[in-house]
Amino acid sequence: MSTACPLTVHNGHAFPLADCPVAPIDEFRQQVLDLVAAGARLSALFAYPTAESGRRLMAVLARADDGDLAIVAAEVGPEYAALTPDCPPAHLFEREIFEQWNIRPLGHPWLKPVRVPVTKPRPAVAPDVAAAVAPSDGAINDRGLTNFFQMAGEEVHEVAVGPVHAGIIEPGHFRFQCHGETVYHLEISLGYQHRGIERAMVGGPGPRTIHYVETLAGDTTTAHAAAYCRAVEALSGVRVPARGQFLRGVALELERVANHLGDLGALAGDVGFLPTMSYCGRIRGDVLNMTALLCGNRFGRGLVRPGGVAFDANDGLVDQLRQRLDAVERDARNAVELLWDTPSAMARFDGVGSLTLEVCEELGLVGVAARACGSGQDVRRDFPYGIYRFAHIPVSTWHTGDAFARAHVRWLEVERSLAFVREQLDALPAGAVIEPAAALAPDQAVVTLIEGWRGEICHVAMTGGDSRLSVYKVVDPSFHNWFGLAMALRGQQISDFPLCNKSFNLSYCGHDL
Repeated sequence: MSTACPLTVHNGHAFPLADCPVAPIDEFRQQVLDLVAAGARLSALFAYPTAESGRRLMAVLARADDGDLAIVAAEVGPEYAALTPDCPPAHLFEREIFEQWNIRPLGHPWLKPVRVPVTKPRPAVAPDVAAAVAPSDGAINDRGLTNFFQMAGEEVHEVAVGPVHAGIIEPGHFRFQCHGETVYHLEISLGYQHRGIERAMVGGPGPRTIHYVETLAGDTTTAHAAAYCRAVEALSGVRVPARGQFLRGVALELERVANHLGDLGALAGDVGFLPTMSYCGRIRGDVLNMTALLCGNRFGRGLVRPGGVAFDANDGLVDQLRQRLDAVERDARNAVELLWDTPSAMARFDGVGSLTLEVCEELGLVGVAARACGSGQDVRRDFPYGIYRFAHIPVSTWHTGDAFARAHVRWLEVERSLAFVREQLDALPAGAVIEPAAALAPDQAVVTLIEGWRGEICHVAMTGGDSRLSVYKVVDPSFHNWFGLAMALRGQQISDFPLCNKSFNLSYCGHDL
């Protein structure tokens, strides 16, 4: 009987695959549950092929109190006892494993596809307005079509939105079960942007690999590129020069500021407060233009590369960035304080889409959505990397868990990120910005965590005997948080959906890898 203990590793540190203990599946399950019960968070759970046995499960659990990661692996057959009933954060991971590998997690409460297009609901089966609806065996009906939860009763109705939406927005399908105007359940179906990027990464690095990474989620170009580059650097033993680390930190925080300001403006627009909407839209562009000054691309494409950054910043450019920072901070404060100081606008945010800290932790939410519930998690502090090992940003939290809290946390992060960028520009060391790349070590693995502007980003990379990538797994923060949006809508008016949706502002393409 195996008594293999989980492997302890650190963020961005490579380890031999042979060092990762492989437990029997029942022991694997218990280890994951024990780690979660002890306060660890499930960062990744996935299956991958092995030459010896065919298929293996691996779980990555982040232990913030210890500042390390626990790696648990197991050989798996065609089925195993599902984690989800005892570990809700595993529910979407296990659905993905079933969809990709046909490994059935027995006892999963709703084993429907993650990225297969959905077309037709099952007949109503619930006898009253509050009843929900079907066992896991009913997730796919006898015609091979995906089912949805349904309700039945007087004044019950169903509202289907998308996947095609008005304006410029990615495709996603939202199905509301309502009694009158009150939402009892929101079911979210994605997958319309699935591009097979994880499969395309296998066999790399190659000329296209960095471009796949930069387009995982276009508004998170810098953070995903940094996670990938840190993996390559760990697997190849390349050390990033100090100046390169400083400039990476500047780019990461500019990405955070631009997106948060854009979201604050969009939230103002959702409640019809046009001054803040208009100003923040323009100021977001000012921040994107600062990134363009660094590398020629407003979203940061081409900047972060294995070994450092591809562009340096001379003294004149640094002075320009300082001046623009001052203007952005002044203009953003004026624009956002207009929103905070308008009671009619604030009344629309207060209490809308609330989540408790208990629900947040039970679902495994990350990033802004978690910190707005009072959770203090932040990869930059808990698992520091790069410049964040030496320069710290206070974690921004609020306690009400509603749309206001998610807006307020964004503004706190904007203020602190702007101060951080200014500090790094003032302390920018001399020297090179990039080290030459080297070949990856064979039969190694690495986990890199990055705090993207939406929350924790997790990349898991493995190499084979040929020193090429044999497995590449990406977990975008949206993968953790979409069900949080569904929970936030319960008991809300359906007219509050646009505001709740924007207060989370999750990525469709980041989910559909």
